[in-house]
Amino acid sequence: MTDIAVIGAGIAGLVCAQQLSQAGYSVVVVEKSRGLGGRLATRRLYGTLADHGACYLKPKGELLERFVEILRDRHILEVWTDEVSELTTGVPLSEPKNRSPRYVAPAGMSAIAKSLAPGLEILLNHRVIAIAPTPENSWRLTLESSNEELTAKAIVVAIPAPQAVMLLEPLGESVLDAAFLDNLRSVEFYPSISAIAGYPSTSQPLPQWKALTFVDDADLAWIGLDSSKRPNPKQPHFVVQSSANFAQRHLESQDLQPAGQYMLQRAAESLSLPWLNTPEWMQVHRWRYAFPSRSWHEAFLSAGTPLPLVCCGDWCGGNLVEGAILSGLAAADEINNQLRHLPFDNVNFLNVFA
Repeated sequence: MTDIAVIGAGIAGLVCAQQLSQAGYSVVVVEKSRGLGGRLATRRLYGTLADHGACYLKPKGELLERFVEILRDRHILEVWTDEVSELTTGVPLSEPKNRSPRYVAPAGMSAIAKSLAPGLEILLNHRVIAIAPTPENSWRLTLESSNEELTAKAIVVAIPAPQAVMLLEPLGESVLDAAFLDNLRSVEFYPSISAIAGYPSTSQPLPQWKALTFVDDADLAWIGLDSSKRPNPKQPHFVVQSSANFAQRHLESQDLQPAGQYMLQRAAESLSLPWLNTPEWMQVHRWRYAFPSRSWHEAFLSAGTPLPLVCCGDWCGGNLVEGAILSGLAAADEINNQLRHLPFDNVNFLNVFA
């Protein structure tokens, strides 16, 4: 038996796991995907890398600024650009009024998550399909991949709230309070579709911008020259992200290639770059839970059960990466308070870089 099982290896889950592990708990992180990071996602394709989830970090709070500073010192992050251009229909392309550095990882944004993994026991490609209390006062987690089971004294659920609902609802009100499930159901997400497209090295003209926001486009939200993040790129490639409304219309499509091709066509027309419509290659990814649209108002959501069960993520108390970090920290504190009250005085997830 482990002390704590953390479900989800995004930033919130990894930060929480580091805190609890450093305090002296035995921790196992269980992740359904083959890589770390959640929406800090990087795809390896056609001899290059592409960030098809979070595009960059723009630190706003003191904690994220410190985290970024450490990652810069270790050459994991570097400044990509200090401006994101804006395109409004019928208006010439405008430069933003406020410049601030955007940080990226040349080795892919998933490198940020990998930097938080040292010392943790992480099970990749393992999906938790059921949770149940045991007579021995522990939680039993059933894993899809191998029909294995884990037992833990406490669980942290660090995945998007709608996924947490699907996992926890079967426990029913005999185990979970109805108000807890209602609070979990109240959280909503916007979807997004990302198209990654590569072009011949002779493609001209390349844009002057590295990233651009579509202010009022019904179908497109953002485009970035992702190859400009990489050292010595062999050919240009872009990542285009859809609007939430466009993603909603195509979310259940079995074949996303037509949606991706339409996104490139719209971008080519809007930006007067006709060659964007004819990529050498393209991959399309759906994000069912891309951005919280209705968040939970506190930094974590506790089930209040005799066996500790706490939910966390960027949907708790805020959004984006800083929200995920703060939520992971708060969830770790709450689990510690419900378990053994181990001293947290010298515990800091950033100690992993010491």
